[in-house]
Amino acid sequence: MHKTSKTNGEIYKRLLTYVKPHRKLFIISIFGFLIYSSTQPLFATLIQQIIDTLQAKSREQMYYLPLYFSGLVVVRGIGNYLGNYFLAKVSLNVIHALRCELFDKYTQLPTVYFDDNNSGYMISRITHNVGQVAQATTDAVRKVVQEGLTALGLLVYLFYTNWQLSLVFLVVAPVIALLVNYVSKRLRMLSKRIQDSIGDMTHITSELVNGHRIVRSYGGEAYEKRRFVESSLYNRRQSLKATTTSGIHNQSMQLVIAIALAFLMYMALFFMEQASVGVFVGYLTAAFLLPRPFRQLSDANSDIQRGIVAAESLFEVLDTESEPDNGTCRLDSCQGALEFRNLTFQYGSANEPALIDISFKAEPGQTIALVGASGGGKSTLVNLVSRFYPHSQGQILLDGVEINGYQLANLRRHIALVNQQVILFNDTIANNIAYGALAGASRAAIEQAATDAYAMEFVSKLEHGLDTEIGENGVKLSGGQRQRLALARALLKDAPILILDEATSALDTESERYIQAALQKVLCNRTTLV
Repeated sequence: MHKTSKTNGEIYKRLLTYVKPHRKLFIISIFGFLIYSSTQPLFATLIQQIIDTLQAKSREQMYYLPLYFSGLVVVRGIGNYLGNYFLAKVSLNVIHALRCELFDKYTQLPTVYFDDNNSGYMISRITHNVGQVAQATTDAVRKVVQEGLTALGLLVYLFYTNWQLSLVFLVVAPVIALLVNYVSKRLRMLSKRIQDSIGDMTHITSELVNGHRIVRSYGGEAYEKRRFVESSLYNRRQSLKATTTSGIHNQSMQLVIAIALAFLMYMALFFMEQASVGVFVGYLTAAFLLPRPFRQLSDANSDIQRGIVAAESLFEVLDTESEPDNGTCRLDSCQGALEFRNLTFQYGSANEPALIDISFKAEPGQTIALVGASGGGKSTLVNLVSRFYPHSQGQILLDGVEINGYQLANLRRHIALVNQQVILFNDTIANNIAYGALAGASRAAIEQAATDAYAMEFVSKLEHGLDTEIGENGVKLSGGQRQRLALARALLKDAPILILDEATSALDTESERYIQAALQKVLCNRTTLV
């Protein structure tokens, strides 16, 4: 896949398209933050009025000041609640939409993508990376809107009170812009490294969990610990660099603003001689309230950079081409005539073809055995029938139609596959047999399929029978039992083509004998590749 580098603005703009369906809620949250932010300069005016009232001969206004203060606190609280609640609602909707879209994409990606990509990185995209996007669309947006409006309100108040003095902030603006630009680039680079390290840790953990028996059998504990420690240390180093960058940036910006404020205070003593004490104190109070929103905006920038890198990794997946499905042919039922004509196939990363000029025909109901040394291309051949990999040299015909001409879902509907490496799900035995499109099968049909695959022999002895939970990938069952459930699933599908890819390799002699007898009954009406 050709990757093009996108700017921060383009990525964030695309991210905000997920906010568009919830724009009404977003507008309410902006309105709430606007209310909250408007109270900041009003606190400065409150201090101004308190001081002016203290110096005035008449103290009539002092009775209204407590009400003014209490009102400000109430309004500020209402604005803060509206802003945070509705923005959180928008953010959670965005996260849900992104997670579901990403998972949907995983169901459509070609097999070669799963071959080429680390499972840990794919899992961490849905868990960790989407969480980083959440920061960019909640905390970061909240800080940008809330603190940005606060800073804007304070600056408006300062310019309204004395615009000549307030011009000092325009002088420091370019310095702040340069700091933000440099830090944004560095944080983006560090965030990418941090996300990669989390994907690496997820992958190492996944391998330990799935392969713990091999790890213990071969004394691999120390090696796995070392791998994880190295990955975690790398993550720690990059995270510390990111924290250091944010911290130095924060303090540098605070220093620039502090110098500006010191200069402003010095100039105010000269140029505000005519102003009342209340106006003078109110002006300086507003000026000294400015560093906090600027600091918060700096923190928001860090969150946004992490979110942009996370969003970029999600969009890379979403922009990956799905499995090609350009066929138009649909058959409600097929006879199962399968023909290979001059088929040659080579994996993208391989140096030589896995199959060279293969030609043979399997008539409907016929059983064809593919025999050869390991690595000879037997599994490759049957994977091509299901279009897990696209072929371009030669033809594979099903009922006289090239398989690329079929709609993908329709083609696979006519094929039942049993792999040597059985895949089962953390569910009941019945749901594993009646999986996916078979979920509507009757209980009697499930039992019959289990019986034909000689699975009821052990299922009937279980306390909950077909409703027994079998654990992740059938961990509570033996290899032979798992293989029989996979066969039962294929038999329940009742497809005209049955592919058994070393499907009886994990069976004991007795189980294999029973299954061979069962297969003799069910293979007569199916084209079978063994």
